[in-house]
Amino acid sequence: MTAQLLDGNSGTSERKWRRRSLWSLVLLVPLSLAVEAYDSVKALLGDNDLFPRRVAWGQSVRFGGSDWKLTDLRGAFGMSNLPPDAVPVLADFSVKIGDPDLQNRWLGCKVMLIDKDGRRWSPTSVASLKTTDNVQSCTSAIFSGTKSGDTVNLRETFLVPKEATKSIRPAVGVASERPHFLLFQLERD
Repeated sequence: MTAQLLDGNSGTSERKWRRRSLWSLVLLVPLSLAVEAYDSVKALLGDNDLFPRRVAWGQSVRFGGSDWKLTDLRGAFGMSNLPPDAVPVLADFSVKIGDPDLQNRWLGCKVMLIDKDGRRWSPTSVASLKTTDNVQSCTSAIFSGTKSGDTVNLRETFLVPKEATKSIRPAVGVASERPHFLLFQLERD
């Protein structure tokens, strides 16, 4: 008789453990998927400029430990050997250095042009223009040895389709601020 009672209790106990195991799977499977996806989402957000911070014309804004200001955006005409319907565009920035650790703060510095349709252009070396000694690119400024309080003049050259020149806006992204980036408005906006 006691053997029958033990067998009956063990069957009930075994069913309870099965139910508990199934319920734990309902919780653990989504949790493990979330943990696995976390690194992918973190990499996606950390490597891309996704969320714009709009900057009004003439305004200076703190970004990547420094104060960024768009000083000029203009076409550079009169150049030869360019593709048809392409226009070289110069974007000039004045950056007052706050945190001089640019190699960490500005890592992955990317200046780009974005049009109203979301198309993006990166700097080009096809349309190389001679610049004065005190003008640098974003990448060269990282290794320039600037100190806190210095002002750096940056210039990037782009080659964009002529039809896009009416709606392009300069943008800046750095690794320490991603997924956010600066999107500068023009004087006419």
